Amino acid sequence: MSKKNVTVVGSGNWGMAIATIIAGNTARHPEFTDDLTVWMFDEEVQHKGVKRKLSEVFNETKENVKYLPGITLPPHVKAEPDIKKAVANADILIWVLPHQFVARTVQNMGPVKQGAVSVSLIKGGLELEGGKLGLCSDLLRKLLGHEVAVLMGANVANEVAAGEFCEATLGIQSEDHKDMLVKLFDCQTFRVNAVNDIPGVELCGALKNVVALGAGFCDGLDYGGNTKAALIRIGLQEMKTFIRYFYPNVKDATFLESCGVADLITTCFGGRNRKCAEAFIRGKGAKGWDTIEKELLGGQKLQGTLTAQEIWPVMQKHNLIDKLPLFSTIYGIAFEDKAPWTIVKLPQGMPVSAFHKDDGFFEDKDKSK
Repeated sequence: MSKKNVTVVGSGNWGMAIATIIAGNTARHPEFTDDLTVWMFDEEVQHKGVKRKLSEVFNETKENVKYLPGITLPPHVKAEPDIKKAVANADILIWVLPHQFVARTVQNMGPVKQGAVSVSLIKGGLELEGGKLGLCSDLLRKLLGHEVAVLMGANVANEVAAGEFCEATLGIQSEDHKDMLVKLFDCQTFRVNAVNDIPGVELCGALKNVVALGAGFCDGLDYGGNTKAALIRIGLQEMKTFIRYFYPNVKDATFLESCGVADLITTCFGGRNRKCAEAFIRGKGAKGWDTIEKELLGGQKLQGTLTAQEIWPVMQKHNLIDKLPLFSTIYGIAFEDKAPWTIVKLPQGMPVSAFHKDDGFFEDKDKSK
């Protein structure tokens, strides 16, 4: 069996961090060629007082000085600024770029290798098509014409790159590629569990960024840990309500995987969405989201606000606003000048516990009751 070539499509903070994990595994497992290609959008950076292309600096130093400074990747990782060359020989494509750039990137890269597979690490990109909620992995599947799995989890990029222990969840339908893809990501510091629940894994990854905005609003208002914990719990509940509305067969266990409750917790205590939402509240509306993103994220993109804007018309169309009061309040604070303190004035009457009979978090074992 021929060795598999791997390309990471995207070279931001998370793209470079996951490349450190993948590079270790391509060198360790005989199923893969050692060399790892990273498609790096060519932009100019200041390096040692000189303006140079980011890909050139990376190929000399093995450090992405803009998006993952201070971390040196293995010598067998190569940056390729030409998207067509980067993907031409790839058997496995790892997608790690903002969802708004997916369609254009696929359009620019030309045909992919026959029999290739993809894994999407993209959070967001939800679209309503004919009453069905379409996922970013659906779009990739349609554009590429091959299998697309997803990988989500409690993974703050800098901590992953530094080798701190964490977990992730691989959502995959086909058994054919499961073992190979787990091997590509799983290692001592990055444990991966595979589940046959792509919608559950992917939607948890997208929706937790909306809840993280609420956590950031909390921090901006100087509320304490009790309040933040309550909002995280309510947020998890609303994530489940939203996901189950469109995908009734999502598994309960998925919410307890790294992609569910663990990712939600870490994003609400760290990460860019929480950070920017806190700044939004402390600025008292003086700065818009675009300005905050530019000032705080150093070229990275804010996903929570985009996802909130994507799901809002979906919630309106399907009469979900009253069923999702936290999501609705977060959207109102972020985009409709709603008072930030309303984050703790959610209406009464919503299920108060994961064990509530209407919540459905745990399946009723005795259907006769």
